[in-house]
Amino acid sequence: MPTLPPALARIMIAFRPLFSKRVFASATVLVIGALLTPGRRTVGAALRAAGLAQERTFHKYYDVLSRAKWSALQGSRMLLAKLVEAFGAEETAVSEPLVFGIDDTIERRWGLKIKASGLRWLSMMLLTPIPWAKRVWALWEAS
Repeated sequence: MPTLPPALARIMIAFRPLFSKRVFASATVLVIGALLTPGRRTVGAALRAAGLAQERTFHKYYDVLSRAKWSALQGSRMLLAKLVEAFGAEETAVSEPLVFGIDDTIERRWGLKIKASGLRWLSMMLLTPIPWAKRVWALWEAS
């Protein structure tokens, strides 16, 4: 299992109460992989980026998203607090306001057991300038 850099470990430890010990270890690997993955962030791509392409028990990483008991809403709240802490706490007399973007997207789905023709996803993004990227990034969480 990959070892987290100290700065990322300090951030991840805040999310520890959301998960059981076993699930937290798998979730941490997925975060590492998602940060390192270019393009689509799938479980398989995250495992490859984390150096676990040959992992025999790959299903446990899929279980983090499909079967494990944890609250995405509670995690979203914790993530928002961390983002505001990191990007909104300026030590200057005049600080810039935090800018958020909200997007609602309908994902079309059909099938015998699906009662509606679409799922509505709401995404809230903290829009923040990233100095080394020389542009504004949308740091988001979907619910």
